[in-house]
Amino acid sequence: MSVEQFLKQSAVNISVSGEYSLPNWYDSKGKRRTFTCRTTRVSAFRMMVEVPVVGKVGDRVTSYFRDLGNLEGQISDTKPGGLLFELEMTSDLREKFASKLTWLESKQKSSSVDARKEARIVLPNSHSTLTLADGSIHTCLVIDMSVNGVAVSAQVQPPIGMPLAIGACIGRVVRHVPDGFAVEFVERQNRIDLNRLIIRSAPPSSASDEKVAASRTDEDQSCVAA
Repeated sequence: MSVEQFLKQSAVNISVSGEYSLPNWYDSKGKRRTFTCRTTRVSAFRMMVEVPVVGKVGDRVTSYFRDLGNLEGQISDTKPGGLLFELEMTSDLREKFASKLTWLESKQKSSSVDARKEARIVLPNSHSTLTLADGSIHTCLVIDMSVNGVAVSAQVQPPIGMPLAIGACIGRVVRHVPDGFAVEFVERQNRIDLNRLIIRSAPPSSASDEKVAASRTDEDQSCVAA
């Protein structure tokens, strides 16, 4: 099914953070890489998620969401910064999953928590740009952020200590996490300006990193890591 067709189907628009892995993506130690993702639209049969690494139609997706559990399936369509995958589950599990979606939608609509009061901020629009010291630009998915730093998930994983920019904010990589890395800003940022400074759309030319990844052999992809 295509993304366009799915948007016309009955589904719930919910934002749930999770992690996922794709075939042939391993770090330098041979361990399968995981990336952060976030749902945007989900039904009992398929889900659309924002991702830093899109993958290809037909790729198998293995994912985990705290509020949804372990989910597996195959990519049926992609779009810039996102993918649609078909959920594989028994009819009994699908019925329970549908009930959980209804509950989550109601929960998120009734939530009155002001995210500005939280120490770390999670935004519904979470794609940004990652600019390395050599001037190369990559897309990334913002996991969360604060006035002091940001955590992101991306195709690349720069080494600890490397200077870089997320959006318009300059910082250094301070640690790696299972599905990404954390950056500490050189200067403390104004909370009001965070969204404007961090969340940026990648210029058309920066999409080259995804084209390069798509053209790599399985052996090349297994070495994508710092």
